Amino acid sequence: MIGSIVGAGLKIGGSIYGGIKASKAMKQMRANIQSQMKENQDWYDRRYNEDATQRADAQRALTLTEEAIKRRNQAAEGSQAVIGGTDESVAAAKQANAQSMADTTANIAVNADARKDNIEQQYINRKQQFNEQLNNLTQENAKQMSQAVQGAGNAGADIAGMF
Repeated sequence: MIGSIVGAGLKIGGSIYGGIKASKAMKQMRANIQSQMKENQDWYDRRYNEDATQRADAQRALTLTEEAIKRRNQAAEGSQAVIGGTDESVAAAKQANAQSMADTTANIAVNADARKDNIEQQYINRKQQFNEQLNNLTQENAKQMSQAVQGAGNAGADIAGMF
């Protein structure tokens, strides 16, 4: 009988110990997920609010466009000086070049909007995944606690049944 009581006591102790260890593991997992959620938020805030015109690809496009405009303006002015073109033809070339710069800037803005949409979608997807992980963790924690309580209850019933 004493052996049975000791065995039941060990079951209770094991259930409690297992519940404590599972709870600690769940807390650590929750902390890791919450850390990842914060990193995701920081990534989103940083990337979503970037100035699209300051990105390297946009700067390169603007620089190439400016260089092309400068070359075309110099060519138009050179042609006027050599073959006697009119001031209107130079003005027309400069106007066309200005439109080219406006088009490049507009393309950068369009690409920036698409990039922001993509960043936002990635952020939402990650956030949903993290929330799902937290929900699963909460469910698993409840299951673990239920099993620990049930194990202790069964062991207590075994002890009560001995008397």
